[in-house]
Amino acid sequence: QGQLIESGGGLVQAGGSLRLECVLYSVAFSSYAMRWFRQRPGKEREFVARIDVDGHVTSYADSVKGRFTIARDNLKNGGYLQMNNLKAEDTAVYYCNVQGSSEYWGQGTQVTVSS
Repeated sequence: QGQLIESGGGLVQAGGSLRLECVLYSVAFSSYAMRWFRQRPGKEREFVARIDVDGHVTSYADSVKGRFTIARDNLKNGGYLQMNNLKAEDTAVYYCNVQGSSEYWGQGTQVTVSS
């Protein structure tokens, strides 16, 4: 049974950067696609970014395109979401998700952007 752990959230001023990381424990990460989602206050959970198993194909929500970068590091058994030029509307709980033969969700990490 795997466990997905996120880290890297926090409080940042608008225009700043944060890097979220997630690590998959007890299961080989290399055979899983990775996605990030977020849930803003009072909103449904929404897709943010995805990277395929090989790391060759990425996709992003329009709201973060050009500001966020998703990447994977199979040697570390995880990946990260680099978030630049953060805006107040990026304030949310961010969740890592991996899909393969099974699916795992992280516990979420809070990102707060002050304007």
